[in-house]
Amino acid sequence: VQLQAFAGGLVQAGGSLRLSCVASGRTVSSYNMAWFRQAPGKEREFVATISGLDGRRYYADSVKGRFTSSRDNARNTVYLQMNRLNPEDTAVYYCAAGWFTPEERTAGSKDRYDYWGQGTLVTVSS
Repeated sequence: VQLQAFAGGLVQAGGSLRLSCVASGRTVSSYNMAWFRQAPGKEREFVATISGLDGRRYYADSVKGRFTSSRDNARNTVYLQMNRLNPEDTAVYYCAAGWFTPEERTAGSKDRYDYWGQGTLVTVSS
């Protein structure tokens, strides 16, 4: 599976962006699809995930109520709608695919994800 994330960019605080992650090589409709991010000098952290089994979503506390993950299985694509962005959201955002059914305690475990995209930079100016 190859994953490619798109549509990062520069946005002002309070603005919105929608990231896309297109999968190729295999259908990912049954995969758990996640977003992680890595800010300069920091560890890669979990942002959001959406289950391939039942569409259940999990979010990091820092983005709950602002970010929404979704998927379009016909397009083999997942999205991350990001609203009310703030400078702390500045990071490279990565999509990932994992062959497991996530639970709250496992959704953010990086080692459970088998495939990673190359990342797209989101910069939020104050």
